[in-house]
Amino acid sequence: MSIATHLENYLDYLRKNPFQGSPSNLYDPMNYIMNLGGKRIRPVLCLIGAESCGGKVNDAISVAHAIEIFHNFSLVHDDIMDRADQRRGLSTVHKKWNEPTAILAGDNLLVKAYESILAYGGPNKDAILALFSKTATEVCEGQQDDMDFAERNEVSEADYLHMIQNKTAVLLGCSLAAGALTANASEDVVEKLYQFAIAVGMSFQLMDDYLDAFGTSNKVGKVIGGDIMEGKKTWLYIKSMEHDANTTNQWFGELEGQNRADAVIEGWKTWGLDVNILDKSTEYGTAAKAIIQELAYAGFETQGLQELLDYLQDRTH
Repeated sequence: MSIATHLENYLDYLRKNPFQGSPSNLYDPMNYIMNLGGKRIRPVLCLIGAESCGGKVNDAISVAHAIEIFHNFSLVHDDIMDRADQRRGLSTVHKKWNEPTAILAGDNLLVKAYESILAYGGPNKDAILALFSKTATEVCEGQQDDMDFAERNEVSEADYLHMIQNKTAVLLGCSLAAGALTANASEDVVEKLYQFAIAVGMSFQLMDDYLDAFGTSNKVGKVIGGDIMEGKKTWLYIKSMEHDANTTNQWFGELEGQNRADAVIEGWKTWGLDVNILDKSTEYGTAAKAIIQELAYAGFETQGLQELLDYLQDRTH
């Protein structure tokens, strides 16, 4: 199946399985965030993992749903921590309702994620639960690291890459590996698929950093230079400090808002950091391609993986 078909299958399942219960002020925010759009790449990855390993997509759908529920739980709480007013162009849950309601809705989403895995009736349920729990902990660790970076004077490239692996990439790894586990794939195949998705996730996040600084606002759908205005310690910021700490400190210490963003983006282009970050993203994409080749040589069906890699690498937003 194509990515579009997997996506439609998942969206159909989502439409048919809304959260129900009382009070409505608990369940309405949960359904709101689940239907706020997005690429749904995590459930699609899970379904690709199942199909690629010879499993049935319908058998994996509750696991795919669990992972998407968890992802949205993390978004609800992240938006509170980040004091974000909008997500995907609409009000965040805590803005549309209030912070206490958003916290409770997020808590219940986490419970529902586990319930969705428990509803799965195929092989390797214990292994899927263990992988899911390990991943959930790593995502929380990544979020805490990200917040801690704001208080630290120095953040290394290794620190940053470890943080984005936990905050972003491991959930993609969990998605693909969990799908493979529903198809009873071998331990070696599950591990290769996990590492493939980790590499894809790292490439994806670095491309996000690139687009934040060097994208086009009408394509990206957000203000260009947002991370710069907030003073986030991204890969670009870390490399900027390595290149010229004095100038970088001047930009971030003396300028604010759009003036800061304009000066920094122009400076980074002059230093070639726009090319450097694309090269770094490509490194991870190349690693993902190498895993596809390994699997292909072993007779594994890799069409879905290649389509996914092409889709993510061609993104402009």
